Amino acid sequence: MNGKVYTRTGDAGMTSLVSGNRVSKDDVRVEAYGTVDELNSNIGVLLHSTKLDDQDVIALLRKAQNKLFNIGAYLANDREDASLYGLTQDDVTALEQKMDKMSVELPPMRGFILPGGSRLSAQADRCRTITRRAERRVVTLARTAHVEPLVLEYLNRLSDFFFVFARFNNIQNQVEEIYWDKDA
Repeated sequence: MNGKVYTRTGDAGMTSLVSGNRVSKDDVRVEAYGTVDELNSNIGVLLHSTKLDDQDVIALLRKAQNKLFNIGAYLANDREDASLYGLTQDDVTALEQKMDKMSVELPPMRGFILPGGSRLSAQADRCRTITRRAERRVVTLARTAHVEPLVLEYLNRLSDFFFVFARFNNIQNQVEEIYWDKDA
């Protein structure tokens, strides 16, 4: 590499995949891995939220960032023999176990909860919605290309984690959950 970040090869709206194939920057595959990248950046913001001091959650989110890089690299490869590295069923299980642990301390839901509450929970909600969008983009890609089912399973569970974490953080910090009022 020449040390420069810019290559000028994308100036006309095209980009290269891992295989070297050139595609439009709005290609479904680019949309999928680009949204995963956007999610990863927002997790970075979440990790630097002022009240995030749970070392287990910090470790889990750092691990998720690495998993998302693996997913992004996998999605950026359009070869039929592309392999998904660094993501296992244990990663899904780890998210489930952390959610189960947090859920024990949560009150039952009485309806749909509006996103927000504390700043930390609001950022977790942002991560949840971006994860859902990433999941939708990967589903779209999977209509025309093979995508390992574990990618969708992990993204689905990660969005669930962000929902539970947002609630958990609000309850732990005595921030009232605001429920949707359809008549508002």
